[in-house]
Amino acid sequence: QVQFVESGGGLVQPGGSLTLSCVVSGSSFNSYNVGWYRQAPRAQRALVAAMTSGGTTSYVDSVKGRFTISRDNAKKTVYLQMNALKVEDTAVYYCHARVGSLSPQAITSWGQGTQVTVSS
Repeated sequence: QVQFVESGGGLVQPGGSLTLSCVVSGSSFNSYNVGWYRQAPRAQRALVAAMTSGGTTSYVDSVKGRFTISRDNAKKTVYLQMNALKVEDTAVYYCHARVGSLSPQAITSWGQGTQVTVSS
């Protein structure tokens, strides 16, 4: 079973930056679509950034222009560069990688996530 280890979260002031990393186990990383999700208190987990195995990216409107997803296939690692952070970005961030849909409803196994807190 593919496993995910997220890191890089922390406490940052509004306007600050963080880079999240996610190491993915398994031998088929190159063929996976990859995504970053977040879950705020009392909210559902939502996909915020995605990259296909071919390198096409997509973002939810609220993070467009501020977040950048990238991947290093040799390191089996997915990154999320987050700039101009806002209080509303506060959440636990998770990554996932799989062939096919990245819809949260299609996923049954998650890593531990990494907490991002944006506060002054």
